[in-house]
Amino acid sequence: MTDRYKSSFGLPVRVYIEDTDAGGIVYHATYLHYMERARTEWVRSRGVGLRAGLADNVSYVVQRLSIHYGMPAKLDDELRVTAEPVAFGRVWMDFRQQVVRIADEAVLATADVRVACIALDSGRPRRLPANMLELLESDSKTNSQVE
Repeated sequence: MTDRYKSSFGLPVRVYIEDTDAGGIVYHATYLHYMERARTEWVRSRGVGLRAGLADNVSYVVQRLSIHYGMPAKLDDELRVTAEPVAFGRVWMDFRQQVVRIADEAVLATADVRVACIALDSGRPRRLPANMLELLESDSKTNSQVE
């Protein structure tokens, strides 16, 4: 694990039976749920409410996803799921994410995710709200100072 990931947001997750297949191994699509939660909690941890965005006709959707599964997570594992914004434009945000087993710091999965901002009523792209842009700009300054 690099120093950069040590400084990124991490959501603790425990693997439950409903997350696994018959062999007690986490089903591949479950990692996407973990990552979605981590991105949502990253936003929430910085004071941006997603419900307010819905009221303002703002929604966020995954536009692009590349994931690498390195090792399986298993029933009862304690995990840390990171969410680190790495780039953004007028209507999108890129996140780098990892799923790490806490016991041995093994990186189980990594992903690059592009999230697009859309108008909820039309589904068409729209500019990121000012509060989200401020958050991303602030985070990018913090990350560039850490490196």
